[in-house]
Amino acid sequence: MSAPLPRRTRWVAGSAVALALLFAGAATVASARGDGAPPAPDTPSAESADAGFARDMAVHHQQAVEMSFIVRDVTRDEDVRRLAYDIANTQANQRGMLLGWLDLWELPKTAPEGQGPMAWMADGGHSGHSGHDMKGMDQDGALMPGMATRTELKQLGAADGEQAEVLFLQLMTDHHEGGVAMARGCAEQCTVPVEKRLAQGMVEAQQSELDLMADMLAARGAAQRP
Repeated sequence: MSAPLPRRTRWVAGSAVALALLFAGAATVASARGDGAPPAPDTPSAESADAGFARDMAVHHQQAVEMSFIVRDVTRDEDVRRLAYDIANTQANQRGMLLGWLDLWELPKTAPEGQGPMAWMADGGHSGHSGHDMKGMDQDGALMPGMATRTELKQLGAADGEQAEVLFLQLMTDHHEGGVAMARGCAEQCTVPVEKRLAQGMVEAQQSELDLMADMLAARGAAQRP
């Protein structure tokens, strides 16, 4: 019987699987379109909530994957590493689906000229967000509610041990709250059934992770950022 893989090797292997799922999801959906095939009659427009959510959530998810990879390198806590792996794996896969749909719809992965992030939401993405959620948006790299700034990402990379765990949990809590609001917006406004189902699933899964992260912060004598 072969010896078990070292912990770091298991992580690298898992990361490879997540990336494979991302590209496979995009490739599978794109190949279903077929070269030169006309768009389906119900293909959403570039200005639609369906396209806007796919574009913006792909960017939002990419940062969650990035933060998860950062924290796995600066902590040995198995609970935090397991949470980070789950977030990276799930959101990389979902990101591949979102980008694959844009390919299928033959729509650009960037917003139309003059339409910034969150413009697809009825209220521009401001509903349900506190001043802290909105602070720094479009500044220092935070383009959407809950996204960490470049400065905060550097702070996470420079931290270690419990300090890194707390900062990761706080940043990811903010990130998930922004993501839940975006997903609820799609569940209400999007018209493509499969995308609406994905958005509702994101709401439920990320809310469950928010509850878990609140418990993990409390166990470390910390709380969500005000």
